[in-house]
Amino acid sequence: MKCIVGLGNPGKKYSQTRHNIGFMVIDELLERNQWSLNKSKFNGDYSIELFDGEKVVLLKPQTYMNLSGQSIRPLMEYYDMKLEDVLVIYDDLDLPTGKIRLRQKGGHGGHNGVRSTIDHLGTKEFKRVRIGVGRPTSSIPVADYVLGSFPKEEHVDVVTGIKNAADACEDWLKGTSFIEVMNEYNN
Repeated sequence: MKCIVGLGNPGKKYSQTRHNIGFMVIDELLERNQWSLNKSKFNGDYSIELFDGEKVVLLKPQTYMNLSGQSIRPLMEYYDMKLEDVLVIYDDLDLPTGKIRLRQKGGHGGHNGVRSTIDHLGTKEFKRVRIGVGRPTSSIPVADYVLGSFPKEEHVDVVTGIKNAADACEDWLKGTSFIEVMNEYNN
């Protein structure tokens, strides 16, 4: 069983914000495969589906970004998941909008959702897909920036990033090694 976690904040107020791009990738996977999140437990909304013959859990923590690990860890324990079978998707200020980067481990880079995930999993060694949201070009505080929506001129890049991240997730679910998926999408 594999698990794909999209980080974000619950509620309509945050649905199209930069910080919710992880949720947007989960939504893309749900739409592509005609699935829906139909379970609420572990402080999250999730679904268990079959993809290419293997069970996959899609999870959107409902704890708000800064407490994401409080949802991920209990779900993993309940379903007896191995760390190597978990993939976390989140926004990254250090990448241009829509650019994706896959990694097998790393620090939190100041991202509180990743910090919470590291704290609750007890390790920095988990698979991740980072999706660029760019940095603010004005004096807007970072917190306000990530909780803001993408401007129209970035729409194509955002959609491309979401689709590429979903493609990478599906390649991994099909059994392609994560290193091969990294080599394919980290261009």
